[in-house]
Amino acid sequence: MPILTMRLKLPAGFDPFLLALVSVVTVASLLPCRGLAATVFGRMTVAAIALLFFLHGAKLSREAIVAGISHWRLHLLVAASTFVLFPILGLGVQALGHGWMNPQIAAGLLFLCLLPSTVQSSIAFTSIAGGNVPAAVCSASASNLVGIFITPVLVGLLMGAHAGAGDTLHSMEAIALQLLAPFILGHLSRPLTAKVLGAHKKVVNLVDRGSILMVVYSAFSAAVVDGLWRKLSALDLAVVLGMDGLILAVALVCTTWAARAFGFSRADEIAIVFCGSKKSLASGVPMAGVLFPAAAVGPIIVPLMLFHQMQLMVCAVLARRYAAGTARQAAEIGTISSSTHR
Repeated sequence: MPILTMRLKLPAGFDPFLLALVSVVTVASLLPCRGLAATVFGRMTVAAIALLFFLHGAKLSREAIVAGISHWRLHLLVAASTFVLFPILGLGVQALGHGWMNPQIAAGLLFLCLLPSTVQSSIAFTSIAGGNVPAAVCSASASNLVGIFITPVLVGLLMGAHAGAGDTLHSMEAIALQLLAPFILGHLSRPLTAKVLGAHKKVVNLVDRGSILMVVYSAFSAAVVDGLWRKLSALDLAVVLGMDGLILAVALVCTTWAARAFGFSRADEIAIVFCGSKKSLASGVPMAGVLFPAAAVGPIIVPLMLFHQMQLMVCAVLARRYAAGTARQAAEIGTISSSTHR
């Protein structure tokens, strides 16, 4: 009698990292870090984030920057989506939810909209879809670098009350010290570190995701101690999912429409859509830790964590559709070419 086996198949685009995030949030909810332990762990987290941005700088090649930097119209459109369209969407969602939406959730959704684009997944999906990869590398990397300065300014202007002190200059200095300085040092170290990092990608990925998990645990520990789960309900989480979906859908439609309206090629359109519709968990979580009081960070990053997974799953499907369309176009061109030469 044959033995029936069942394999667990994750949905297309599902990132196993989400399971790790959920596990960390669960541990923080049951066993939050307190007192001296929280202080020590917080310092360890700061060091891990500095290492994370050092590695981000070391991974960014100058060849990729030169290859993509000349495509200024594409980069300008991506920047406009990231730092103009998204903040407008965030303010719109906040206005829409006035009077009935949990203020912490509304603040988290607005913060999500003020962040730079993600790097790794933007490039990966652009590559899968057959888009302009050099331009995507340059655009997504530039977004992260510029976001170190722009995001604190936008937070200061639009979220001053939630950010506590609201000292934008101080926030920029703190982010420059904790994030930008390690990033620059990492990039300058490329002659010494590029080959080592290339040969140990699994270790780099472990540091990348491990540091984010440390920040999430620290943030949720402080929030749980402050009574996070008494303040957020299941309905609040449902609202977050709905609003995240709305924001992502509008961003995808707007970037696709703008790319076509301005006459970009299909390859450029793909880069614009994937770079201009995403938000960075890797940059957003550390920035939240610098910009907001410790107890506020947990609820602030909930919309970002859910948006992160949503954008991966939706863009995985979209990338495959783009790839299929590109393949069909190539096949049609090949057929026409061969018939012409007969």
